[in-house]
Amino acid sequence: MIEIDAGNGPHPLGMSPKKFLAEYWQKKPLLIRNAFPGFVSPVQPEDLAGLACEDGVLARLIEHDRANDGWRVRHGPFAENDFPGMPDHDWTLLVQDMDKWDADIRALLASFSFLPRWRIDDIMISFAATGGSVGAHVDQYDVFLLQAQGKRRWQIDAGKHPPLGFRDDVELKLLREFTPSHDWVLEPGDMLYLPPGVPHNGVAVDACLTFSLGMRAPSAAELLGDFVDTLAADAPEELRFGDADLTPAKDTNEIDAAAMARVVEALNLLRMNDADKLGDWFGSFITTYRSAVEPAAGEAQRPRIEIEWDLAHGAALQRHPWSRMAWRKAAKGARLYVGGRMLALPVRDAQRLAAAEAVDGALYDGLSQAGRDAVFELLDAGHYRLSLPDEDE
Repeated sequence: MIEIDAGNGPHPLGMSPKKFLAEYWQKKPLLIRNAFPGFVSPVQPEDLAGLACEDGVLARLIEHDRANDGWRVRHGPFAENDFPGMPDHDWTLLVQDMDKWDADIRALLASFSFLPRWRIDDIMISFAATGGSVGAHVDQYDVFLLQAQGKRRWQIDAGKHPPLGFRDDVELKLLREFTPSHDWVLEPGDMLYLPPGVPHNGVAVDACLTFSLGMRAPSAAELLGDFVDTLAADAPEELRFGDADLTPAKDTNEIDAAAMARVVEALNLLRMNDADKLGDWFGSFITTYRSAVEPAAGEAQRPRIEIEWDLAHGAALQRHPWSRMAWRKAAKGARLYVGGRMLALPVRDAQRLAAAEAVDGALYDGLSQAGRDAVFELLDAGHYRLSLPDEDE
């Protein structure tokens, strides 16, 4: 089964999350008709174009010359007069991290709460004029493609060994060969799930918006690079290559097997055998990985006693939309990871803070002293912003 109709079922997957994870996740594609019945996009194409003109927004404009099969890529920020002159066909605007810029888009993440939040990268939104596409390509991460407005034709190659060679005449990583095994037209509310490595191509049937929820999947090389950097930075100077068992050399120019064994031994001294140290490295890494914006402290905060009074009288500390949090049980208590920071906290505090989009008076009162101190440390670092009751009126 590769296509189902979720109808008005209890979950947009059209099945239980447990069944989806067991049968489809990172295994095979799934088209879900009516995943979000009656879906109405909370943003319009003009909203997307306006945001693409702002500094700090990751945006791309991809144009396709159909006659010559040529492709042109431009990167934002764009000028406002870039868009009125665009043709009515064969181009696509893509804006990353829309869940950080728009609260209504961010609310969609609640429908994917069966996945670890730290595995979710962002929600990208693409507007495509009729015929607009980014070409046949393959992603190395899981992605959910939700049709939000208009219609888009999706073709995929679900074969066992699809050709994955890239064209060398365009700057995009487009497939040189693409032979689709499935062909669908998605309408608003339909959603296509693709595991890593499945070739696919989406073409706008008419002017349309598509939401792309992508996963965070660091490569082994990225993990290793950061891990080795951490090991090297923390390594004591006295840890060195040693050869106390050296015997007279048969050939003074040879790097013999004994020398290579000593090299391995020296490298093994750097291994993170401590589970907490390994967990702290990964928690710090994954909460900063692929972060386009780093929260930073703003203007000087009011005294803590005044902010605590505010919290007791209806104020809240809103989490910065770019602030990524995750937590992990440790040998003693827990660790809360926030944008690369590590905070030692009781399990309950770490769990509640990682899950909360805002810290209100009730949540704050329920924290331990360590949890309260952590909140103010994160506030000073820019991970929270004080929202007073009259600001919401």
